[in-house]
Parts: sequence; structure tokens; C-alpha cells
Amino acid sequence: MNSKSRIISILQADSLESSITEFPTFHLSELILRNELDFQLPTNIRLGHLAEKIVSELIQSSENYNLVYENVQIIEDQKTIGEIDFIIENITEKQFIHLELAYKFYLFDPSISSNPINNWIGPNRNDSLREKLDKLKSKQFPLLYYSGTASNLETININTVSQSLCLLVSLFIPYEFKPKLAPAYEKAIKGYYLSFETFTTLDNTEKLYHLPSKKEWGMDPSQNEIWTDYKGIENQLHINRNEKQAPLCWQKYKGIYLSFFIVWW
Repeated sequence: MNSKSRIISILQADSLESSITEFPTFHLSELILRNELDFQLPTNIRLGHLAEKIVSELIQSSENYNLVYENVQIIEDQKTIGEIDFIIENITEKQFIHLELAYKFYLFDPSISSNPINNWIGPNRNDSLREKLDKLKSKQFPLLYYSGTASNLETININTVSQSLCLLVSLFIPYEFKPKLAPAYEKAIKGYYLSFETFTTLDNTEKLYHLPSKKEWGMDPSQNEIWTDYKGIENQLHINRNEKQAPLCWQKYKGIYLSFFIVWW
């Protein structure tokens, strides 16, 4: 995995706006960074933690923000009740911010509800945008004001700390989906999803494919150098379907690159 491409993909990822999340939004574009930014990335952590590591490095490399605290565990009776992702400081405004970060991939299932916010689900249908926002509201952000938190943040007055969310998302809509979604969603749409059965009916003879590892999700497929024909991914797709795992697939055809999920449901 190209570390520079991975860093750029996080830095350029779309943040869901407060009109959707109902939390103040922190955009990574607010960070003033030097042009050439590259650093070593760990190889033995999951995608969400990898995104946290990258954002941590970006904040530390910025000219206008300080990283004050990171991954602060709140413990009671020897049991961890939660973790604060970041406390950062806006250097110019001398303002401390409790920043929660998430890096998510959601698929739009219009059959769930008439309210779009309820229809964004994980590729394997085991999580959702609605559940994530509810958890942030009921658990993550209230941690700042928990009785045991102040002792972990001794250098700042928590009563002066504001709160923001950086919810980086890549959104996918059904194959050949026609209705328009709100602009806040539209700008984050990166591709589509389709069933294995539908995928096999398409003309795949001249197209090239790559099934990226989860740590590569969200990267620019045009940066990928390893491609194969349909036969090269067919067996893995059968395994994914049997194990009820929805892989991300990159497609290369006549200089055009596409990203889509092949779902088992």
C-alpha cells in the first residue's frame, strides 16, 4: 500500500455536514499543511485505527492546530467506559476542541425507510449511519463531561472545550439508481453497489479488476498497479458471497476507473 496515496485519500475524504449529523463539523481542509506530506504508516492495525493515526499525524504536522490529547481512555472501577479520540487546540483562537473522528463506508438502501438518514448501512448490513450518530450523541460526546474525565485532562478546563465531529464517509448507491439525494450526500457518493448475480450478467470480458484489502478502501483506484481479468477474482467473489462478506471492487476499462461493492444480500 502506497502510504502517500493512503494519506491523501484521508485528507481529501468528504465530511458529512452538520445539516446531516447535527454536530459541528471539523473539516480536515482547515489544517494548514506543508505541500509534501508523507510519513510511515503502521501495517498491523484496522482501517478505522489507521485513519485515526493519519489524522493524528496531520494535526501534529499542521501550522494552526496542536494535538493536546489523543485516545484518552476514561476508566471507572478498572473498567473502560469510553475513549475520547482527540483534544486539539486552535492556535490562533486559543480554543480547545474535543474532536471525534470516524471513517465510514455506507450503502444506501431505499427500502428501509422514507427518511434517507435511516437508509445508510454498512456493506454487510451490520452497522448504520443512524446507529453511529446515536452513539456519538448518547456516549461519545458526553464522555467529556463524565465525572472522571477532568482528572485525565489536567492541563485544560473542560468547561471551555467545544466539540466537533469529523465523520469521513464514502457513500454508495444502488446500481442504476435514478433518484437524487440531498447535496450533502451527493458530494460524498463514490460509486454504486450491486448483487453478485447482477455483476455476473454484465459484460466483463474486456474489463480489469482488483479487490482491494480493507486498508485500501477509499483510495484512488487509478493509483493501483495490480489488475486482473474477471477470472482472476471470480473464485474470491464466490468465497465472499458464501461468507456473507461484501467486497469492494475496483474496475479499469478504457481509462475509466470505478469503485463498487458486490453485496451478498
